[in-house]
Amino acid sequence: MQSNDKKIALVTGANKGLGFEISRQLAKQEITVLIGARDESKGAEAAEKLQAEGLDVQSIKLDVTDTSTIETAGKKIEERFGKLDILVNNAGIILDWGVNPSDLELNVLKQTFETNLFGAFAVLKAMLPLIRKSNAGRIVNMSSTLGSLTDTLDPNSHYFEFKGLSYQASKAALNEITAQFAKELANTPIKVNSACPGWVQTDMGSADAPGTVEEGADTPV
Repeated sequence: MQSNDKKIALVTGANKGLGFEISRQLAKQEITVLIGARDESKGAEAAEKLQAEGLDVQSIKLDVTDTSTIETAGKKIEERFGKLDILVNNAGIILDWGVNPSDLELNVLKQTFETNLFGAFAVLKAMLPLIRKSNAGRIVNMSSTLGSLTDTLDPNSHYFEFKGLSYQASKAALNEITAQFAKELANTPIKVNSACPGWVQTDMGSADAPGTVEEGADTPV
């Protein structure tokens, strides 16, 4: 088992885009970072890129929609490190960009919630016993201002015209998960936050986004 002094972080959906950059920036702070990826080969490839920069990064198979991989990942982390200091729930999908609510297919709504909400909840709950072993645990759920009911209904908001019910609803629900766990853990060393990276240039955000993944990963929480 690795020395208990060094901080351990797990980032889901981290083999590319925002999750990859979050992993890089955490590792630059002398933190051991576990790149959670549902595709083992892609996770290993991402880890190797950061290792080439001299960073302490490892890959771990984790599909947020597959509870067996979540449980296995938790066991591996416990065996290797005995704790988890930081969890970044970053894995997410958007399948209904620009789709009117009345045109949304039920299966798209279900698939979006499976990853963005149920997956995040499953990972958080599975990793919480390990985070409780940290001296100062941190849980960050990567959310979005698109999940804000206020902005959705405000004609003056930049987000007012956006159409994406399943994505927006999943992020609104994720914010509630953040709030509920933050209240439950308020009297512990664990802090729980949501973070919005803004519209950044990723596969999800597209090349048209005004922000970079570096800027998104710097989002304060």
